[in-house]
Order: sequence, then C-alpha cells, then structure tokens
Amino acid sequence: MRPLPLIIILLVLNHVAFNGSRIAVSLFAIKQGASTLTVGSLVAVYALLPALLSVTAGRWIDRGGIAKPMLLGSIGVGVGTLAPFLLPAIGTLYFTAVLVGLSFMLINVSAYHAVGEMSAPEERTVNFSYVALGFSTSTFVAPMLTGISIDSLGYRACFLILALFTVLPVLALSAKLLPEHRKPPEQDLAPRGHVFELLREREVRRLFIAMAILTVGWDIYNFAIPVYGAQIGLTPSQIGIVMGAFAAATFAVRLAMPFIAGRAQPWSLLTGSLLLAGIAYVAMPFTHSVGLLMAITFMLGLGLGAPQPTVLTLLHQSAPAGRAAEALGLRTTMINTSQTVMPLFFGAMGAALGVAPLFWGMAALMLGGSVFAKRR
Repeated sequence: MRPLPLIIILLVLNHVAFNGSRIAVSLFAIKQGASTLTVGSLVAVYALLPALLSVTAGRWIDRGGIAKPMLLGSIGVGVGTLAPFLLPAIGTLYFTAVLVGLSFMLINVSAYHAVGEMSAPEERTVNFSYVALGFSTSTFVAPMLTGISIDSLGYRACFLILALFTVLPVLALSAKLLPEHRKPPEQDLAPRGHVFELLREREVRRLFIAMAILTVGWDIYNFAIPVYGAQIGLTPSQIGIVMGAFAAATFAVRLAMPFIAGRAQPWSLLTGSLLLAGIAYVAMPFTHSVGLLMAITFMLGLGLGAPQPTVLTLLHQSAPAGRAAEALGLRTTMINTSQTVMPLFFGAMGAALGVAPLFWGMAALMLGGSVFAKRR
C-alpha cells in the first residue's frame, strides 16, 4: 500500500478511539455521579500534556522520523482506552485522559509531518485535504459508534471496542510498513534555538496569527452554539441537527479541496474563508429558526473547514529547514492551550455579557483576520 493512504487509515482508526474515548469518559463519569467540575477537568486533561509537550515531540520527529512515535502513540491510545474496561473507576478515567491525549498528539504531529514530507509542493494542499477528510469521517463515526455501543452493550464493552480500533495500527507499525526515515542533513542536526525563534520568520509569524484566529473561531463555535440554541428554545435534537450542518459543511469543503486548490492561491483562500466565517458570526445572533441557523452554521463550517489543508501546506513550506515537525508541534500546543483555556474565558464572558457579544467579538476578529490575510 502507498504511504499516504496507509497513514490516513492509521490516523482515522486511532482518531475513532481517541474521539470516542473523550465522549465515553465524560458520559461514564456522569453515570458514576461525578460533578460538572470533575467532568470538565477530565476533558481538560486530554489537552494538558499535549499543550506542554507538542514542541518537544515535534523536535523528536524532525530528528528520528515518524515510525516510533506513531507506534508508541497507537499503543498508548490502545492501553488508555482499554484501561476502563479492566478497571472501571473515576481514577482510571484520569489515567485514560492523560495517556490517550498524549499518545494521540504523537500520532497527529507524526502524520501531518509525514504527509508534508512525502508530498511535492504542488500536491501538499490536496494531500492535506485527504487527511482532513479522514478526520471528518472519524469525527462522524466516533460519536455514533460510542453512543450505540454504550446503549447496546454498556460502558465497559464500549471501551473495549474503541481499544480494538488501535490493533491494526499497532500491527502495521510494528511490521514497519511505513517508509524509513531519511536522515536529515548535518546542518539540520545542529543544536536548535528556542521554539519561539520560529516566529522570527515573518511568514511563519503571519501564519500563526491566522491560525490563532481560526482556532478561537472553532472553540467559540463548540462552546456557544449549544448555549445559544438552548437560550432560543431549541431542543437537544434540534441543536444536534444545527451542529450537524456545520460538520456536513466541513466535509463538503474538504471533499472539494482538490478542485479548489488548483484554482485559488493559499492566502487568497485563507482571506475568503475568514471573511465567510466572520459574516456568519455577525448574522448568528439575529437568527432564531432552525432552518436559518442551519444555513448560517453551514456557511460557518465552510469558512472554518476550508483553511486547514492550506494552513498546513503553508506551515510546512514556511518552517525553517529541518524544523517542520517542530512547527507542527507549536501549532498543536496552541490548539490544545486554546481548548483548555478558552472555554473558561468564554463561560465567564457569556455569563457577564451574554452570547451575542461573543459572536460579534468573534466576527470582528475574523473580519480583521481577513484584512490581515489579504495584505499578505
């Protein structure tokens, strides 16, 4: 099998286990009588170590390749998801959250780095779009599989099923089916400076600003849409339908990315995406019907879903020689820090000002980011 399809398959299988475990851990903790604070802390722990160690992992991958990190990551995800099956207790759930979160970070950074390295410059955006499609697929499959498994077989069996998704990746990586790492040139093995020296590169610095805006846009969507839907009287199933429209948009735009990438320059695509997402956030608080809210969240999904392959392409091209995985690690650190901190910030702001100012503040940030990207 060619490396790209194999990497995507291994990534998708591990992501089903990772994403399903986050859902199962939260629901099992609630069933065990855990407080909202405990459930929140479990979710936060998934992102804590990745936020601290992603850059170190990126440097390791730059020097030694992806095979060992992906194998260790797959084993870690498997052991972490299997643990609650063997010992169903709250303490075990913390072990699962720590180990699975850290292990999947290794897989994630490794896979993105491998796709960037194996792709010709003109193919990177298309290949990253295939990876994003894989993520969209596993993001759709994992919640359904987890929910059905819990309802039909119970929590312990659900964790066992999720752990089984890591068996094929562990076997494939143990058999060394991925190509061997090419040793970097001697000049790339020189001692590295501090990670933030990457931001001295003007192109990298501009790109990280754009990525920060997009990351906060995703986080505010995940936080604010359920809250806003409940405030305007939507039922849980209607909120789920609205959020499903967002997921459908991200899948559709990534499916179309091979066509789009050949007809749009990367920074132009980034400009248009930020503009589209900004307009959607402006309109959101004026909408009270399910149909209109679905249309707006679909537009938001197009805006936030389109840039990921482009951003990864630009990051790989802009990073200094021999430091591409380190730059990916810094991106992962930024995302996990945002996922840990921003929900607390949004909750405080929403309680003080309401949800509408959050939408409009995000709209201003997105529209400002569009102007920034256009100047580039």
